[in-house]
Amino acid sequence: MKRTPKLLLCFLSFIVISISTKAQNPWAQGGQWVIDSIYSPTLKDYRAYSVYLPQGYDKSDKNYPILYLLHGMSGTHLGWVHSERAKDVLDPMIASGAIKEMIVVSPNAGGVVGVDWNGYFNMPGWNYEDFFFSELVPHIEKSFRVKAGKKNRAIAGLSMGGGGATSYAQRHPEIFSSCYAMSALMDIPKGNENPSANPNDMVSLLTKSVQELGCVNYVAQADDKRKSDLRTVKWFVDCGDDDFLLERNIEFVLAMRKAMIPMQFRVRDGGHTVEYWHTALYECLPFASVNFE
Repeated sequence: MKRTPKLLLCFLSFIVISISTKAQNPWAQGGQWVIDSIYSPTLKDYRAYSVYLPQGYDKSDKNYPILYLLHGMSGTHLGWVHSERAKDVLDPMIASGAIKEMIVVSPNAGGVVGVDWNGYFNMPGWNYEDFFFSELVPHIEKSFRVKAGKKNRAIAGLSMGGGGATSYAQRHPEIFSSCYAMSALMDIPKGNENPSANPNDMVSLLTKSVQELGCVNYVAQADDKRKSDLRTVKWFVDCGDDDFLLERNIEFVLAMRKAMIPMQFRVRDGGHTVEYWHTALYECLPFASVNFE
C-alpha cells in the first residue's frame, strides 16, 4: 500500500485543526475598525474618527449601544486603535459574553502639540464641543446602527480625554448613561500656566479652557438641581498611583463624596502610560456595558 508522505499528513492535519478552531470559535476574527472623516462647518475642516464595529455588524440589521472613547493630548483618533489596542480587549470580552456587543467611536481632537489644535472644549478658533454635539454625534448615530437614547450611550477617555469625558457627562447628563475617566485631566490649578507662553497660542488656550470648565469646581459649586442631574450618570474614576494627575483625581472624588454623588474610584499600580490605559479597558468596557439598557 502506498503511504501518504509525512509532510502531506502534517499539512492536512493543520487544515483540519484550522477549520475545527474556526468552527468552535466563530469570533476568531473579531470586530473591525473603520476609519472615516466628516467635514465640519463649525471647524471649517475635515475631522477624522475611528469606529469599532462588532463582528457580524455587516451581516445583521440589529442596533447597538455606543461608547465614545476620547484620546489624550497629542493623541488622535488612531490612539485607541493602535497604541491602547482597544480591539484586543473588545473582541474577547464580547466573544465570552463579558460585555454587550457595542459600537465604539474615537474622534480626533488632537495632534502635534503647538501645531495642531488639542482639546474637547470651545476656545477661540476651535469650537470643538459645538462640533462634537451638533455635528459628530448626529452624523455617527445616523451613519451607523446605534440604539437611541441616554441609556444606550456612554463616554470614556484618558488624560485630556478623561477630563473631556467627565466634563461632557457633567454638563450633558441627559445624553450619557455612564462616564469612565482614566488618568483624567480634571483641572489645571491656577499658577501652573507657563508664564512665558503666548496667551493666545494653542496650548495656553487649551489650559484656559480646562481651568474654566474644571471638573472639580463643577461639583463643588453644584446646587441641588445640578447634584440631582449628576446622580443620573454612573461615574468611575481610574488613576495610577504614580500618575502626576493623581491629586487632581482625588480632589474630584472628594468633591463627589461631599456632594453625595455615587461613584467608583480605583487607584491601581502604574503611571500615565499607554499600558495603564490598555489595562483600564478591562474595567471600563464592563462598566459601560452593565449601565447600558
